[in-house]
Amino acid sequence: MFKKVVILFALIRSLSLFSQVPLSDQARVSILTCGTAPVTYAMYGHTAIRIQDITKGLDQVYNYGAFDFSTPNFGLRFIKGDLQYFITSDAFADFEYSYQLDNRSIYEQELKLQPAQKQQLFDELNRSLYSEERFYTYKFIDRNCTTMVVDKINTILGREIIQQPKNNLSYRDILFPYMTDFYQKLGIQLIFGTKVDQKATRLFLPFELKKALEQNPAISRPTVTLFAATPQEISLPWINSFYSLFALMVLLIVSQRKWIQVTYFTLAGLLGVFFSVVGLYSLHEEVLWNYNILLFNPLFLLFVYFYSKKQLEKTVLLGQILIAFTGIYCLYMLNKIHLSVVFPFIALHFFWLIRITISSKRKLRLT
Repeated sequence: MFKKVVILFALIRSLSLFSQVPLSDQARVSILTCGTAPVTYAMYGHTAIRIQDITKGLDQVYNYGAFDFSTPNFGLRFIKGDLQYFITSDAFADFEYSYQLDNRSIYEQELKLQPAQKQQLFDELNRSLYSEERFYTYKFIDRNCTTMVVDKINTILGREIIQQPKNNLSYRDILFPYMTDFYQKLGIQLIFGTKVDQKATRLFLPFELKKALEQNPAISRPTVTLFAATPQEISLPWINSFYSLFALMVLLIVSQRKWIQVTYFTLAGLLGVFFSVVGLYSLHEEVLWNYNILLFNPLFLLFVYFYSKKQLEKTVLLGQILIAFTGIYCLYMLNKIHLSVVFPFIALHFFWLIRITISSKRKLRLT
């Protein structure tokens, strides 16, 4: 109890100190963009706000991307979409050191705000730190560390000056180049549904915000690199690439083993069940209406059952249905950027399903 009182007193005292600080005319407000990292939560980079006033001895970073790994049922809550993120404030020196330690670049773009706007932003950020506004429910596209910063700055500016450039790119088109880990890219592309194929209207990624500011010199000064990460070499890059997946699919295609086909189609069916269940469970709009279920179809579980039991008529019927679903999926994917990633699966499904269906038809005629 005493510890909680001490913490509460410290928070109140910090708020009091910050709220009593009038910024000087030398105060600077800037957007910090931090580099990517292999871990999933850092693969798109990070956005933060820096407020610096040398005459006041002030240099703070406000970060909307904090979350608590110790949250009960963290993984399930993240998948469901009700995980709470929150804003934190750190001394810039500590913030900079942590990103240098992780070998993640830091870029700074000073905003051209009026003194009154800087003070308003400073006051609102500090108020958010110690109020109910501190927490927000994370949403992959609509509410994250970048969108929260964009909304906050636009509110200060009085209108939506910082916004997504007008083009015909979808959210998936924008996201695709950031996924450098091939199998991570494959998994993310498969779990995403139709929302990410919509035309991008929301500025939601750190480096897209950085680009938008660079294209708007009226609001932002030129980008300054505060720390440049050291490039890391990837050992055996071909293993984590399209080539390894393609090689695996070729081996499966030439395989004559029935147990391999049964195992693969069982896994494909279970993946389809997962896509169905996660769409019902999760609040993330990005995983809803997942058309990849046409390729990884729950009907594969029935197909495997009849195929294993040598029930030829039902094997042929389900085989034809699954071939049709695969064809529909292939046509739908023709204008999608991730077609190249899933193409080996399309080829494998067509080859095996057509082969098994034709073989079953021949056996039916013989009987």
